[in-house]
Amino acid sequence: MQRPTPPAGGPQGPHRGRLHRRWCAQRRPRATAVPATTATTAAAPAVVRVACAGGWLTARELDRLSTGRGVAVLLPDGGEAALFRDRSGAVRAISDRDPFTGAYVLSRGLLGSADGRPFVASPLLKQRFGLATGVCLDDEEVSVPVYAVRLE
Repeated sequence: MQRPTPPAGGPQGPHRGRLHRRWCAQRRPRATAVPATTATTAAAPAVVRVACAGGWLTARELDRLSTGRGVAVLLPDGGEAALFRDRSGAVRAISDRDPFTGAYVLSRGLLGSADGRPFVASPLLKQRFGLATGVCLDDEEVSVPVYAVRLE
């Protein structure tokens, strides 16, 4: 079977974008409808809650928290917490504020482990902060607050 050819005019033609998109859309497989079931019972997704001054704050659903990535959570007092889910599935929260620069960037840091201790490395100056204790692994006199986390 011969493959269909794209519209004339070549890649440098004046209307290449619109014609090419239309040509590709005609060859894209169509989505098929899935019949709805009436007796479906979905379990409620697990929710991540962070301890703060006013009690427990609902941060986000667990399935929306990617492994190895951080998420910033705005706290009622105006601060920010950085939520992390490591490879083992444990969820941890520390302050999002990098004490060396004052920027709220730790949620965008890289996760790793040193001597079996999980840490996040600041994306700016690369200092490592332990997720369990908040202590800087490179300068033990500096630390960030750690927040209690629970799954419901």
